[in-house]
Amino acid sequence: MRDILNELGLGSDSFGASAGAPIETHGDWLDSFAPGDGSKIGRVKMATLDDYEVVMKKTLGVFEKWRALPAPQRGEIVREMGNALRAKKKALGALVALEMGKIRAEGEGEVQEMIDIADFAVGLSRQIYGQVIASERPLHRLTEQWHPLGCVGIISAFNFPVAVWSWNAFIAAVCGDVMVWKPSFKTPLCAIAVQKIVDEVLAKHNMLGVMSLVIGPNETIGERLIHDERVPLISATGSTRMGQHVGQVVAKRFGRSLLELGGNNALVVMDDANQDLALRAVLFGAVGTAGQRCTSTRRLLVHKTIASGFVDKLVKAYDQVKIGNPLAEGTLMGPLIDTDAVASFTRALEQVKAQGGEILRGGKRLTGDNYPGGCYVEPAIVRAKADMQIVREETFAPILYIITVDSLEEAIRINNDVPQGLSSSIFTESMRNAERWVSAMGSDCGIANVNVGTSGAEIGGAFGGEKHTGGGREAGSDSWKAYMRRQTQTVNWSTALPLAQGIQFL
Repeated sequence: MRDILNELGLGSDSFGASAGAPIETHGDWLDSFAPGDGSKIGRVKMATLDDYEVVMKKTLGVFEKWRALPAPQRGEIVREMGNALRAKKKALGALVALEMGKIRAEGEGEVQEMIDIADFAVGLSRQIYGQVIASERPLHRLTEQWHPLGCVGIISAFNFPVAVWSWNAFIAAVCGDVMVWKPSFKTPLCAIAVQKIVDEVLAKHNMLGVMSLVIGPNETIGERLIHDERVPLISATGSTRMGQHVGQVVAKRFGRSLLELGGNNALVVMDDANQDLALRAVLFGAVGTAGQRCTSTRRLLVHKTIASGFVDKLVKAYDQVKIGNPLAEGTLMGPLIDTDAVASFTRALEQVKAQGGEILRGGKRLTGDNYPGGCYVEPAIVRAKADMQIVREETFAPILYIITVDSLEEAIRINNDVPQGLSSSIFTESMRNAERWVSAMGSDCGIANVNVGTSGAEIGGAFGGEKHTGGGREAGSDSWKAYMRRQTQTVNWSTALPLAQGIQFL
């Protein structure tokens, strides 16, 4: 553990604020624990409201200088950040595994996602296009142009402690914005490590403060950030309840919010599916990251003619999943993030029984010398009905609900009949089934896949969902527009002053 921290420049004690350099903070101490064994990794001195003001003033102070830099030059700086992450990929990936509990391969994969989005942002820095519009008035030019928005507040969750920040930060940076990051309480050291990496790059260009960090209580720092009128955009990843609060507060002050909230993702296996392909997708989607992804597969909708055989194969596949130390070779599933998550897992399974569901496999808390720290569980497979209340809710844990369907129409109805609308998948060899699934009459989710699982989106597409998932879009496609303001411009290069709509005033 100490080798990982040393390589990333982390000591046992850290300050919970940075705006180009660590800022001496004055709040309470926050301990960081490894869910893999319950050991203490380090501690962070949290920020107070006065510390927040120091960070914000430094960040806002560099905005005019940063936005004046041509976008391709901003992209070059982000390219250097991507290269710095390449150099630290193994160490940072190991820290993600240590502090969050996902396996090492997934930790390194998360850092690779940061590198990929940096590369995407570099290309974007030369493609922030406006458009020319045909004017109805002679000798007039009507255009649209995009400008930097200002300071972006980024609130991230524990399950992707570094990648989600980069989805926002690297795109916002090439757009000319500055940003303040409030990471999860559960993974503060990951955030500090990333901040150190990007600060080294920014220092070379005399641009310290473009990316800033503040770690503090939700009741003080969190509330100040979302109420702060100096922050025109809040990008928040987390629970639906949190998103509802953030959205209401930010809307009241006429700010913008980009919300990435809960998912209750369904994977459909039709009678003509490639079952081996579907089996692998379900296993990773439901068990990967111990079911703690917003895109984790939570509902498995299986056609009745293949349901029995497919579920038997799935149970056998679950039996082969090695659970244990996330840093150990061969581990496929690590711990849940903390004992509160274990309690939520247990309560959900109690509700399963109370509501008439049947636990087919797993569901127990794992104890003993091989499972220190109290955060390990057996992933559960549950036979359920679509209308059970617990099935309509998101439990952030490895619980997979098996629901039998008679037809594609029934599968679409069940898929859509939940409050959340993030990710969805169908496995079928039928072109008609596939096209129906991704049509306007199919899945109502922000992500609709065919013969691909619900989890593991590429950064090139816009990531996000509908309904209680919040409606936000991050990462690829034209998600960059959320971080900019649109300006319509009219230039009259004639010697007359004609009015639009042919109005004659004088």
